[in-house]
Amino acid sequence: MPDVMSSSRLIGVGVGPGDPELVTVKGVNALRAADVVVVPVMDTGERGRAEATVLHYVPQEKILRVVFALNERTDRARREAAWDAAGAKVAELLAAHGVVAFATIGDPNVYSTFTYLALTIGELVPGTVVETVPGITAMQDLAARSGAVLTEGTEPLTLVPVTAGAAVLKDALAGPGTVVAYKFGRQAAEVAEALRETGRIEDAVWGSALGLPEESIRPAAELDGEPLPYLSTLIAPARREGGRGGKL
Repeated sequence: MPDVMSSSRLIGVGVGPGDPELVTVKGVNALRAADVVVVPVMDTGERGRAEATVLHYVPQEKILRVVFALNERTDRARREAAWDAAGAKVAELLAAHGVVAFATIGDPNVYSTFTYLALTIGELVPGTVVETVPGITAMQDLAARSGAVLTEGTEPLTLVPVTAGAAVLKDALAGPGTVVAYKFGRQAAEVAEALRETGRIEDAVWGSALGLPEESIRPAAELDGEPLPYLSTLIAPARREGGRGGKL
């Protein structure tokens, strides 16, 4: 593999939760300025949400799909092999291009595939400059679309990936602040149970495919325990008393 100039740059660009209008101006500029835009997929025939969003701003010929084991949690060897192959492919791109952008849904520093890619590239191509462009998160978009207020005054905000286990979510719900849950589609029944046990289900709201034609936003109390899309978001607002400014 050719040596990579120290000026080569890998830029993680957050493209938001799905609505192309929620990509920032800085994000659009970074995508357009890059020599190639990498999008993560689970197989080469798939058009993922990141790619669908990027296509609103750059031509198809500038986009390259790279396979990541995005949903692999049990077979570590398979996951590591996929990461190694993806890192090697991006390293090749950096050898041939000055600027490679990696488009990720949401924000590149919030539960993003980009984090692992950046670590891999740091080992494979030490001279690469790694940067990120922040993106709007699903919890922000769901709050805007549903009217749920994320924080007031001194309230804390806890973000929980339910892949860590329903017990982690239940502990967070027992606290005083707003709780946001990500990645809980397969554990929808456990999430609903945790909300009911902690008395937080009435004000909670669930959403998926935000900003897309198949968007669904519903009160959490309406969920029947059936599996939901993997990229589902839940907001359980803090218990609020005392009217306006009660938490100041």
